[in-house]
Amino acid sequence: MNLFTKAAGLLVLTASLTQAQPAPTHVVRVNVAQPVADIQPTMWGVFFEDINFGADGGIYAELVKNRSFEFFKPLMGWTVRGKKRTEGDILVQNRSEAGSTQTSSNPRYIRVTANGANSGDLEMINEGFRGMGLKNGLRYDFALMYRVQSGNVKIHADLINAQGQPIGSGTLLPEKSDGQWHKQQVSFKSAATEPKGKLNVWFEGTGVVDLDMISLFPEDTWKGRPGGMRADMIQMLADMKPGFVRFPGGCIVEGHDLTQRYQWKKTLGAPEDRQLVINRWNFEFGHRPAPDYFQTFGLGFLEYFQLCEDIGAEPLPILNCGMACQFNTAELVPMDQLDPYVQDAIDLIEFANADVNTKWGKVRADLGHPKPFNLKMMGVGNENWGPQYIERLAVFQKAIKANYPNFRLVCSSGTDPDGERFDFLNGKLRAMNADLIDEHYYRRPEWFLQNVKRYDTYPRNGAKIFAGEWAAQSDKTVSINNKNNWLCALNEAAFMTGLERNAAVVQMASYAPLFANADAWQWTPDLIWVDNLRVYGTPNYFVQKLYSLHKGTHVLSMTQNNEALAGQDSLYASAAWDKATSEIILKVANVSDKAQVRQIQLDGTKKLDANGKLFLLKNDNLNAVNSFENATNVSPVEQAIAVDVKKKNVTMTLGPKSFSVVRIKATM
Repeated sequence: MNLFTKAAGLLVLTASLTQAQPAPTHVVRVNVAQPVADIQPTMWGVFFEDINFGADGGIYAELVKNRSFEFFKPLMGWTVRGKKRTEGDILVQNRSEAGSTQTSSNPRYIRVTANGANSGDLEMINEGFRGMGLKNGLRYDFALMYRVQSGNVKIHADLINAQGQPIGSGTLLPEKSDGQWHKQQVSFKSAATEPKGKLNVWFEGTGVVDLDMISLFPEDTWKGRPGGMRADMIQMLADMKPGFVRFPGGCIVEGHDLTQRYQWKKTLGAPEDRQLVINRWNFEFGHRPAPDYFQTFGLGFLEYFQLCEDIGAEPLPILNCGMACQFNTAELVPMDQLDPYVQDAIDLIEFANADVNTKWGKVRADLGHPKPFNLKMMGVGNENWGPQYIERLAVFQKAIKANYPNFRLVCSSGTDPDGERFDFLNGKLRAMNADLIDEHYYRRPEWFLQNVKRYDTYPRNGAKIFAGEWAAQSDKTVSINNKNNWLCALNEAAFMTGLERNAAVVQMASYAPLFANADAWQWTPDLIWVDNLRVYGTPNYFVQKLYSLHKGTHVLSMTQNNEALAGQDSLYASAAWDKATSEIILKVANVSDKAQVRQIQLDGTKKLDANGKLFLLKNDNLNAVNSFENATNVSPVEQAIAVDVKKKNVTMTLGPKSFSVVRIKATM
C-alpha cells in the first residue's frame, strides 16, 4: 500500500469514527448544595370521592346492595320468589308510620311470613353491586337484625354462582322472641371463585319475623376489620404512601340540594344508625344513569380518619359551607342561619383532636379511638364560587381561626383554572389571607404541557396552592370516551415537574377521581379501576406513585443554559434532595418521539455513589392503556444507572415518550 492509499484509508477511518460519535451532549446542572425550597410531606396525596361506586360497591366491602331497604324503591337489588310464595309474604314496613312516636334514621324493614316453608318455597336474592365477587376458600360473615313476631322461622343464606348454584351456605335461627331487635351472625366459606355471585336468603318453617340490615362481608377486609374496607383497593393507596387523603369529596359534599349534603355527624356510630341518602351521581349524567347509587355511610368519618392513620397520610376533610351544588340547585343557607354549619366544622376539629374529656373527644373515644387524629386542616366548600361563597367562607374563617389560630383552611377557587370566576375568587382569597387555594383543572393533555410554568410567577409569600382535582382528558371533560392512556399520563408527569419546581407555592396535589368500578362508573378517566375481584392501576397511577415514593424534602435548582428545563427540546425536569436518605432525585419527562442524551452535572457534592437507581416508565404507543388482563402494560421498570464519581455527573439517555426517575446517593 502506498503512502497515498494509507492516507486515504486513514481519512476514511477518521471520517467514519467521527460519524459514529453521538451528538454533543447538552449539560444540565443541578445545584445540590443550595436547596431552593422545602417540599411538604403533604405534596402528593389522593382525593377520594364516592363516585363511580367508589365507596358502596367499592372500598366499603359490604356485598349486599340496599341492605336496609332504604332506597327509594325499598326492594331494589332484591328479587323475591318462591314456589309457595303468596301475596304479602314479604312486606316493607316503616318505623315512622303515621301515629308512631318512634323515629329512626333507618326506618324501613321487611316482615317475612312463612307457612311451612322449605327450600325453594320463599326466598330473597340480592344481586350485589353488579354481582358479588366471591373467592374460593374465603370466609364470609352473614349478619342481620331480627325481631320475632311469632313462630319459628329458620333463615338460610346461600352464596350462589352465576348459574344459581349454591357454593356456600349458613343458617340462622332467631331465638329471642321478646319483641325487640337483635343482631345475629353466621360465618361460612365459599367453595368456588365467582365474579358475579349473588346471595340467596331463604326461609324454613312457620312464623313471622322482621328483618333489617341484611349484610355480607368477606373476611379479608383491610387489616381484617369486621365490616371494614376492601383490602386490595386500600393496598393500592398504601403502596403510594400518599401525604394526605382528601375526603369525602367532591361534589357529594355539596349535594344536589342541601338536604342531600354530606353531614359528618350522621356517619358515626353503629351502621344501622347511619342515615342513608341518595348519591348525587345517581342521576347527574343522563348518559350514565345509576338509579341504584346511594350512600349508606358504612364508610364514615371515623373510618376515613382511621384509614389516614393506617397509611400514614394527613386527613383532609371537606365540609359543606352552606351551599348546594351550583350546577344543580345552587341552594343557599341564609347568612343568619349559617351557624350550625360553622359549628359542625368546629365540632369536627374537637372530634379529631380534643381530649377524651371534651364532648366530641369523648364521642371519638366511645367509638373506640381515644387517641387524637391530629387534624391540621380542612376544606370549606367544594368548587363553590361567587360573592356568596366568599361571604360564607369569611364567617367560617373568623370562627375557626378564633378557636384554632394555626388551623389551616383550604378554600375553593371554583371549577376552572382561569377566567372571570377564577380571577374574582383568587383576588378575594388572597385579600383574605387564605391558607390554601384549591385549584382544579380537567383539561386536554396539551394544556398540561402549556402550563408547566403556571406557578413560576405565583407570589412566593401569602396563600399556598392545593392542586386539588386534575386529570388530562384524552377526549374532553365529561366524555365517556376519555381514556387513561400513556399520552395523558406522560403529559401529567411533565406538568408535575412544574409543581415540584414550585413547591414553595404548591404544597399539595391530587389526581381525581381516584377509583372507578368497571361495571358502574359515571366519570372517566380515573386513577384506579376495579371489578368485583380485581384491581389495576392506570399509567396515571404509576406516574402519581413514582412522584409520591420519590418525593424528597427539598427542591433543587435544575437548569439547562441557566433556565429551568420546562419544554426545551420537549424535555421537562425537576430535582429534589431527600434529607432522610441523603439522595439526589431527578425526574425527567421526554414527550418527544426521539431519544435524547443529557449529562446531568451534580454540583456541590463531596462524594457520589457509583451506582444509581433508574425507574423508567415508557411506551412507544401513546394510546397504550392498562387493563385487568394486562395490568402492567405501562408500568415502571427499575434499572441500574452508572454515575461518574470523578466528574460528578450522570449521563441519562432519555428514550422517546418516557418518564425517568433517578436516585443517587450523595455526601454533602
